[in-house]
Amino acid sequence: MASRWYVVHVYSGFERKVRQSIEEQVAQKGMQDTIEQVLIPMEEVVETKNGTKVSSERKFFPGYVLVKMEMSDDTWHLVKNTPKVTGFL
Repeated sequence: MASRWYVVHVYSGFERKVRQSIEEQVAQKGMQDTIEQVLIPMEEVVETKNGTKVSSERKFFPGYVLVKMEMSDDTWHLVKNTPKVTGFL
């Protein structure tokens, strides 16, 4: 079965924590072949504050994380039961 991208809804502001938690669970359970990548869509933004340029990251979709995986009962439960995850889109 081929891997596909899925959108996971998470609590806003907890995207990095969810990504880290999913990656740790994947490593513990040896599921690297079924869950390939966890991505937070971000862009690099340069802002001017007090006359100096400041570089920062901005999320394209706050409250969402993209997961490339093969959908199965095991992978669905791993992602869905991660703390701060509300569900799939």
